[in-house]
Amino acid sequence: MSAEWRPVRQSRTHELVLERIEERVLAGELKAGDRLPPERELAPVLGVSRSALREALRVLETIGVLVAQAGRGPDAGARIVRNPDDALGRLLRLHFALGSYSLHDVLEARVVLERSSFEAAAEHAPAEDLDEAEALLGRMQEPEVGVADFNDLDTRFHVAIARSSGNQLTSTLTSAVRESVRPLILRALETAEDWPATAGALNAEHTELLRLVRAGKGAKAADLVEAHIRGFHGTLVDEKPQVEQVEQVEQVESAGAADEAGQEGREGREG
Repeated sequence: MSAEWRPVRQSRTHELVLERIEERVLAGELKAGDRLPPERELAPVLGVSRSALREALRVLETIGVLVAQAGRGPDAGARIVRNPDDALGRLLRLHFALGSYSLHDVLEARVVLERSSFEAAAEHAPAEDLDEAEALLGRMQEPEVGVADFNDLDTRFHVAIARSSGNQLTSTLTSAVRESVRPLILRALETAEDWPATAGALNAEHTELLRLVRAGKGAKAADLVEAHIRGFHGTLVDEKPQVEQVEQVEQVESAGAADEAGQEGREGREG
């Protein structure tokens, strides 16, 4: 294994480590499921310090192409994975909070993506995928469901339909775009004057959307999902023509706290 790795230049070391790993992925020499050599072996072969190597591996974890397990067991070490949904969602959420995209931009992106996914799902969705969406809808309709859980289930419902369309990229982008405004949607749900009525209205639309998809009525499903998105997400745009970015950053930090906590403890990798 060590003979296959070439040393990197010492300037901007961790970026050069990233380039070397990327080269091997693009060449097909590293694939999902493959493990990287232990740090104690890989760092000297690349001619870098273990701290520089760890910095590069953290970047790969953040962008969703690598997972690291600390310890010395069979599952320890760094492994190449495919996990773009969480990574893209986190990235888009941060850029949205920093003002790279407006609420209107996100609204229009959701409309385009979900019109496409609902129409395709009506043509191609396997029955088991739609059963998953129906199970999520059933949980949303439970009287005791809380606002935060409802918001999570709502996201998963839309992503499940996108996934059932057969286009994995559409599914990933739908998830990322929906995740980018999750904190704002949650806050809007929490401040609804009549939460049971709001939940009931949203669930009625979800139920009809799923019925149309099962019936193969893609065009009608596309029209309804656009009205569904514009009806609720659209109120956020109307209420916030000038987005307060500081508020959004605070929401992002709160929503991303669990992600940050998950990164803690990964400092010690296989030695």
